[in-house]
Amino acid sequence: MRHTKVKDLLNSTTTLHEVNAKGWVRTFRNNQFIALNDGSTINNIQCVVDFENTPDETLRRVTTGAAVSVTGTLVESKGAGQKFEIQVTKLEILGDSDAEKFPMQPKKHSLEFLRENAHLRVRTNAFGAIMRVRSVLSFAVHSYFQEKGFVYVNTPIITGSDAEGAGEMFKVTALPFDGTPRTEDGKVNYKEDFFGKETNLTVSGQLEGETFAMALGQIYTFGPTFRAENSNTSRHLAEFWMIEPEVAFNDLNDNMDLAEDFIQYVIKYALDKCSEDLKFLEGRLLEEEKSKPQAERSEMALLDKLNFVLENNFKRVSYTEAIDILRDSTPNKKKKFNYIINEWGADLQSEHERYLVEKHFKCPVILFDYPANIKAFYMRLNDNTEPGRETVRAMDILFPGIGEIVGGSQREERFDVLVEKMKALGIDEEELWWYLDTRRFGSAVHSGFGLGFERLVLFVTGMTNIRDVIPFPRTPMNAEF
Repeated sequence: MRHTKVKDLLNSTTTLHEVNAKGWVRTFRNNQFIALNDGSTINNIQCVVDFENTPDETLRRVTTGAAVSVTGTLVESKGAGQKFEIQVTKLEILGDSDAEKFPMQPKKHSLEFLRENAHLRVRTNAFGAIMRVRSVLSFAVHSYFQEKGFVYVNTPIITGSDAEGAGEMFKVTALPFDGTPRTEDGKVNYKEDFFGKETNLTVSGQLEGETFAMALGQIYTFGPTFRAENSNTSRHLAEFWMIEPEVAFNDLNDNMDLAEDFIQYVIKYALDKCSEDLKFLEGRLLEEEKSKPQAERSEMALLDKLNFVLENNFKRVSYTEAIDILRDSTPNKKKKFNYIINEWGADLQSEHERYLVEKHFKCPVILFDYPANIKAFYMRLNDNTEPGRETVRAMDILFPGIGEIVGGSQREERFDVLVEKMKALGIDEEELWWYLDTRRFGSAVHSGFGLGFERLVLFVTGMTNIRDVIPFPRTPMNAEF
């Protein structure tokens, strides 16, 4: 007999028929009641064992974490909180689990402990829910862009360009660490390396994505990106997934419209498809926040916060206006910010972004027109800006609890202006000859943005550490599993 998923059994419309279920034991009570979960749902199905007619040897092997197969009759449950249960006629142990050694015991574990057991933490309710939500959000990303007629493009993971100009990249080499070939001036001779030049793991697929947008009109990428940034924070990973649409003929306003519409679509998709998981995660968050001081607790429950994003337009505010608000704010005047805002041109930190969203506007915020000297070379320079206060057509979307969730811009489409910006920043024109070709041949206004997928999952699940929304987090000094 083929086994039926627990989710389908719990949603069954008929009873009193024979079924088979396979999964892992969450708990086993009174030598009689197995709580069985197979990962298809947050909910377990209760399996009632006829212990008087089951060998003791088999019962002793029903331990938390064991894989079992149960065959029996699906009946309406007499117990509270469950619609159906299985009256077991056949119990088979598929894989034993040593009760004394299995780390995921049915009790509360710290998130730190669970990170140390990332290979098993998905067997807990919380991480099962998080990973199902992550999966649904991933599908929603593709669904949105495919419905809108975007072309999915796979940009290179190994690249010779640094899209961000930050230099925090992981090098890719086949050269030996001992006896590395050197040039006459003592530098590594990359001409003898596998690709004949210096290469790295990508920080963004944007530059390559732009070339495709200038032929296919509207494209998106969704793949892994890497940052060799030594940031041990709850918001940074060394390996994460990035969503990057790029659209020809879109200006900054079109870009903001697209980003807002996209975010609202994927959040609504998750709310529609993951209601039970999100309700569980909401309860988990409420429980976690009881231990926090009142001032640090969320003003809204998780589902209210998600619906709030759907029901409210994002507030659009220029960087200049935001600086004025922050400079005059109470935490800035009382020096409560770690980074005090004194003048125009400051690079906003997470504390400033969260103040704007959570305290001042109390809704998602899109900041735009940032100072040119704190943004990347490819962003379009605004016309008619004051000398010394040049701005670019950049935009960031800020969310409560997260800070920046999206960064994007209208791209600099003017060949001469882009070349001048590259020269000023010391970016090699020959290295990016192919990128400049998009401005040489049929250049046009175009825009795009990048959304760190894990930050989206963080917001939707209500988790507070980005290491808890990716299966196996990669962080400084940690490449376990």
